[in-house]
Amino acid sequence: MQGPKPPVVNLSQAEQAALEKLVNAHSTAQQIALRARIVLAAEQGLNNAQVGRQLQAGVDMVRQWRQRWLAGQAIPLADLTVEDRLQDLPRAGKPSAITADQLCQITALACEKPEESERPISQWSGREVADEIMQRGIVAQISARHAARLLKRGDLKPHLIRYWLTPEPDAQLDAKIADINTLYRQAPALAAQGERTISSDEMMGVQALERKHPGLPLAPGKIERREFEYIRHGTLSFMINFDVATGRVVTPSCGPTRTEADFADHIRRTIEADPATPKWHFVTDNLNTHQSETLVRYVAQKSDVGDDLGVKGESGILQSLVTRAAFLADPAHRMPWRPNPRLNSAEMY
Repeated sequence: MQGPKPPVVNLSQAEQAALEKLVNAHSTAQQIALRARIVLAAEQGLNNAQVGRQLQAGVDMVRQWRQRWLAGQAIPLADLTVEDRLQDLPRAGKPSAITADQLCQITALACEKPEESERPISQWSGREVADEIMQRGIVAQISARHAARLLKRGDLKPHLIRYWLTPEPDAQLDAKIADINTLYRQAPALAAQGERTISSDEMMGVQALERKHPGLPLAPGKIERREFEYIRHGTLSFMINFDVATGRVVTPSCGPTRTEADFADHIRRTIEADPATPKWHFVTDNLNTHQSETLVRYVAQKSDVGDDLGVKGESGILQSLVTRAAFLADPAHRMPWRPNPRLNSAEMY
């Protein structure tokens, strides 16, 4: 005699897609992947025994995760993701021996530099943190593993460092930002007049890699696979122009180096690709190659500037970065430049 039918499982498109993604991802824990398969099989109308036979799982386990999934569906995905619905429920156990106040002290310790504690290391490790916790008397006993778990739970990664470049102070920064924002807003109108607004930037040291063997194509239930081993072909530098009005990349350049001659040649190729354009507006960052002698001479030539440009490092327009930048920014030229690292569309692209 058959028992009562199990409750029906209905999945939304978002739930279906998220469950299938968990099943197909190599990084998904096996227990989570099995629970996702149970829900997907239940959605096909199979009863608990049929799902259990298909997935080689116990009927009690299938019943439990069918019921738990249905209970979790009442909570929106924005508040409880599909993966969170498939996690184990919190278990009752021994209360934590570390109080909230002690945890705050441990967090503060991990945010300090090790030399402040007279430790001859550059970054904290779980072992060093645990030793310092006990030395300060925050807790009497703690293992390196437990200390590392506490740091991970607080999303603290003292073993990692990210480099940061402090920008030079610029009293005219706000005015430059306002000028570039105005230029970006005017880009469509300028394009209608035949003028072009270009944001230009580089990406250096890109590895040119060739896969040693061809990959395997996409198949039902399997994602595309790519060969792990590769052959190196050195590094390349890419120079990209982003047309602000159209949102398209135009006349990109690629080569083994990124010198002032390379960038000037990249700009020359950009201009020659559309010789009918009467005026170009360029936005770049403050890199030296974007304010070089070669570029100044090219802009002077294309803008019919016959004045003596001076000598680099000594006199005239070519004397310094400041004088060269002022010359390039002249709106009377055929191609005025606005160097500013914070509003470079090509860099964001």
